[in-house]
Amino acid sequence: MEKRFDRRNARPNDRKRQDAKKGNPERTPAMPPEGLVIGRNAVRELLAGGRDIEKLYIRSGEREGSINLLLGEAAARRIPVIEVDKARMDMMSGGGAHQGIIAIAAEKNYSTVEEILEYAASLGEPPFIVLCDGVEDPHNLGAIIRSAECSGAHGVIIPKRRAVGLTSVVSKSSAGALEHMRIAKVTNLAVTMDELKEKGLWFYAADMGGESYEKTDLHGAVGLVLGSEGDGISRLVKEKCDFTVSIPMYGRVNSLNVSAAAAVLLSEIARQKRR
Repeated sequence: MEKRFDRRNARPNDRKRQDAKKGNPERTPAMPPEGLVIGRNAVRELLAGGRDIEKLYIRSGEREGSINLLLGEAAARRIPVIEVDKARMDMMSGGGAHQGIIAIAAEKNYSTVEEILEYAASLGEPPFIVLCDGVEDPHNLGAIIRSAECSGAHGVIIPKRRAVGLTSVVSKSSAGALEHMRIAKVTNLAVTMDELKEKGLWFYAADMGGESYEKTDLHGAVGLVLGSEGDGISRLVKEKCDFTVSIPMYGRVNSLNVSAAAAVLLSEIARQKRR
């Protein structure tokens, strides 16, 4: 007769082996998610290395000693700092020794808006830029970057707040396009649009109620503005746009996912520019 495993009489090592076979999450050591840099020494080295940092999380009330030095460096570099409780820190670190501080590091360093314009000028082409107004899903941002690169866009601009940054998921979703695309992160998207208008760009909001993309002239210096997954383009940013361009819908659903819409519109811009 087959001998059954009795947990009550098992030795500790036997229990661990059985839990590992069953995939018991309470017995399996947790690992911190990709893109997180955990602990004071690790964050100090990250700051010293000059790599772009999306944001810092610190434990509530943890503003003393070496943490203060790290926060001073973060303030000098205008890195957002968010206070959270210990339970949230423990969850984020996957059980690692976070010492009250966690950084989210960008997958690659950001470019500036000026560098995007200089790149377009070096090719002798009018600027072709994609602006993402509050895209929060890393898979969507990665797919947009991929479509932008395939369409010959010179750069992508994202806001610093209320939007996803350049995480490892974004990099993977871009299928390698992130390495070839210039990404700028700005404090105020509307102000940046005003500055780019002075450089000759025309802005097209991808939204419902506009002219069909097939009938829209998309030549010249173009800025395509894409909104967030839930709320679309914010009011202030939309007011800065010169035109609204739409994709006709023929089914029961009235809109496409933002990354799918980006692929359609970017392909049309590329077609018109090379016609």
